[in-house]
Amino acid sequence: MNPANIRNVAIIAHVDHGKTTLVDAMLWQSGLFRDNQAVHERVMDSMDLEREKGITIMAKNTAVSYGDLKINIVDTPGHADFGGEVERTLTMVDGVILLVDSSEGPLPQTRFVLQKALGRGLPIIAVINKIDRPDRRPQAVLEELYSLFIDLDAEEEQLDFPVLYTNAKAGRAWSTLEEADGADSGSLEPLFQAIVKHIPAPTGAAEAPARFLVTNLDWSDYVGRLLIGPLRQGTLSAGQEVALLKDGQVVKKSPLKLLYTYQGLQRVEVDKVYAGDIVALAGLEDAYIGDTVSDPENPEALPTVVVDEPTLSMEFSVNSSPLAGKEGKLLTSRQIKDRLEKEALYNVSIRVSPVPSQADSYQVSARGELQLAVLVETMRREGFELTLGPPRIIVSEVDGKQHEPLELAVIDAPEEFVGVITEKLSSRRGQVVKLANHGSGRVRLEIKVPTRGLIGYRSQFLTDTRGTGLLNTLVIGTTPWLGPIKGRPNGSLVSDRSGGAVTYALYHLEPRGTIFASPNDPVYPGLIIGENSRGEDLYVNPCKEKKLTNIRASGTDEALRLTPPRRFSLEEAIEYIREDEMLEVTPKSIRLRKKPADKK
Repeated sequence: MNPANIRNVAIIAHVDHGKTTLVDAMLWQSGLFRDNQAVHERVMDSMDLEREKGITIMAKNTAVSYGDLKINIVDTPGHADFGGEVERTLTMVDGVILLVDSSEGPLPQTRFVLQKALGRGLPIIAVINKIDRPDRRPQAVLEELYSLFIDLDAEEEQLDFPVLYTNAKAGRAWSTLEEADGADSGSLEPLFQAIVKHIPAPTGAAEAPARFLVTNLDWSDYVGRLLIGPLRQGTLSAGQEVALLKDGQVVKKSPLKLLYTYQGLQRVEVDKVYAGDIVALAGLEDAYIGDTVSDPENPEALPTVVVDEPTLSMEFSVNSSPLAGKEGKLLTSRQIKDRLEKEALYNVSIRVSPVPSQADSYQVSARGELQLAVLVETMRREGFELTLGPPRIIVSEVDGKQHEPLELAVIDAPEEFVGVITEKLSSRRGQVVKLANHGSGRVRLEIKVPTRGLIGYRSQFLTDTRGTGLLNTLVIGTTPWLGPIKGRPNGSLVSDRSGGAVTYALYHLEPRGTIFASPNDPVYPGLIIGENSRGEDLYVNPCKEKKLTNIRASGTDEALRLTPPRRFSLEEAIEYIREDEMLEVTPKSIRLRKKPADKK
């Protein structure tokens, strides 16, 4: 295919601004699906966790036809924790569609993805989505977008970007706000036209020596490892010998088994691929993300994929509790090590290293708690049992001084909660840098706060704002160590023996604090069964039964009614635990426990 007939574009935005919904509409209107075909909503979100959480976790690519053109579209995650996927994706494309909510406007991840796109010099099409919202403010959002471009030092030509208005759910786009207001029908034709006009064709020459950059990995049960990425120049044929380059050096020469291009949601096997296309190769089992596949007669490496460094780490180790092995089938240190190393191959922002002081433990570093929680949730669904340590920030040294990660927390909440939010974050070393009232009874706050201060804050924030607040964060750099931050003020109710929890004991422990256990739950020494109302830990007996006598009195044998126990999601549990506590994670259970004395 002639590179002039190809467009490679990524859709980038903050979480929940409508990227995947827009891709759905583009797929439908390109004629990919039959009118009566049963297709899931958010068809690109193929992972179970993506459908459950309603977010995109892994970047995925598809292709649609528009006239004589082939448009390769990459759908990217919107959550800051998966920024590595966005950075990797931007190396594959020649332009981006920047999606912004017509009410919320630019948010932290909008800044992050736009900064990366501008840094690569990519042309941008701005799309103001959800134009049907009753609380929309498109003119103000467009002004905020221009301010963001200027704030990020965009070049003069980058400021001259086209703007479209869309209702992605209805599959409609308009070139002007007046058209959007006056129309009750439409299609995405203006968006397709904007892509053709403003996104340049790939520049690679078909007659030049082949250069292919590995930006993603996949697996096929039939042909093994698949390398996915852009063919920058030249052509590749099935059976052709190629050179694999790592760090600029040729490490292997091998023939290609199979070649694939993308058509809709499918990989299509072809005999030959051409410069400018996004393709998949099979036959190089030793290739990893960032490597180059090149012509063996004239080998030359492409710039590798570079992502921002992790900010948080957790220790992963074998499940050492008395209940180990009762629910999972993957229990050994070797199985955990192999799984984590495999994850590090496919996920460019994950780092895995052994813990020197503890055998059979591995330190996993990532962008944030959500990224770690997704990895753990994926592993437990695969049958792993794990013990997890508390999240710790990754400290760097600058000019001989300790620096810690600094984040920008952007908060949207009702006016009456501003006081409690600023009070709580000030105690966590937060500093308010901006406060704006849009006149709707809600306030937008921007607060710089160290990553340490945000660990364990999200659940507190939802409680403080009664579930009405929105909290988004973005790592913006590092700051000199800001001193101690108070952790969880409450101690734990800790079981002092093994057995099964009983109603009688739990009922009489309720005045002590909040209970996490239910009757008949298995317990063991060191298991945390509740939160103490005081600051210290309290060891209790959750197995104590009522003593039986032969004396009966009216009312003494009435059924005891327990308050429903507090149950943690995996993300909440990771946020909750303190430095002397651990998580026991199995396919069916999430348990909090104290660290053994020799592991403190």
